[in-house]
Amino acid sequence: MKTSVLINNYNYQTYVIDAIESVLNQSAQADEIIIVDDCSTDQSAQVLQDFLNSKSPILGDLGGTIPSNRSPNINLILKKKNEGQLAAFQDGFNAATGELIFFLDADDLYQETYIETVLNFYQNHPACDFLFTSSELFGNEERIATCYTHTRDLGYSKISTLYRRTWIGHRTSTLSMKRHVLEAIFPIPYLEDWRIRADDCVTYGTSIANAHKFYLNQPLVKYRVHGNNGYYGRLKTRSPEYFQQYEQAIERLFKFWIKKFNYSEDIDQFAGEEFRSIPHPTQQEFDTFQSIIRCTNLPKIRKGFMLVLAYLYFLRHRNPSECSPQRN
Repeated sequence: MKTSVLINNYNYQTYVIDAIESVLNQSAQADEIIIVDDCSTDQSAQVLQDFLNSKSPILGDLGGTIPSNRSPNINLILKKKNEGQLAAFQDGFNAATGELIFFLDADDLYQETYIETVLNFYQNHPACDFLFTSSELFGNEERIATCYTHTRDLGYSKISTLYRRTWIGHRTSTLSMKRHVLEAIFPIPYLEDWRIRADDCVTYGTSIANAHKFYLNQPLVKYRVHGNNGYYGRLKTRSPEYFQQYEQAIERLFKFWIKKFNYSEDIDQFAGEEFRSIPHPTQQEFDTFQSIIRCTNLPKIRKGFMLVLAYLYFLRHRNPSECSPQRN
């Protein structure tokens, strides 16, 4: 599978070269790296051009493909206008040619075996459309951030995401996915809504696009905590207006996808199948399924039948030791 790593950068001149080097130093090389600088106001553009020019003399003012003897092709996109993280994601994806897309924030790092391990996982799990891993926090805070107690097949989550906004993913830099799921959810027009937290668009959207998701319980990505993170550590400083605007942005986003995918309100044919796509569901996942079915307009007999079947499946296959994904 051809691999593309998308690095989004805004005012991280101090960190962005470390991020690139962490990709270049992989045990299995990426086929291409797409760096999108979102019209930074610091010296990021110059730092990036100096770094890339030191490896190859070929670099245009608007970016270009830079071949190197020791690295994959690198495409640097220097934007003329600051548009935020979602725009950077989409610009990077439009320039990418890989079958497997990796995301990396410019202040984070890949462990040396990350791409190799993830490639092996996709090869050994052909059904996997979307994979996220645990992460290692470093800098101002040091700990391992896990989502579940062990590696899991999470099945499909379209219905639970549409009706309960189930969020199945992790930090941007831990995400990889097959090209077709991003082709299904992009382009998203609401760039101003998603100047930050654009990983929510990817995480929610891939579920709604019916991606088969897996979690790999290995801390293969290093998440840098430095005090100026765009989202991490800022929850207590958010105003009520911020949360109201976020909810409005989510509503616009979901309505956009419902219209795009032409989804109907009839979930009868999907809900039970989706729940049974999880090989070892947790109590929380069963509770989510129950709450969705109970709130539908299905006949009582049909509801009861679905709930009994789900409960029997849960009893046979449940995995009671799991926790929910962390978003902090």
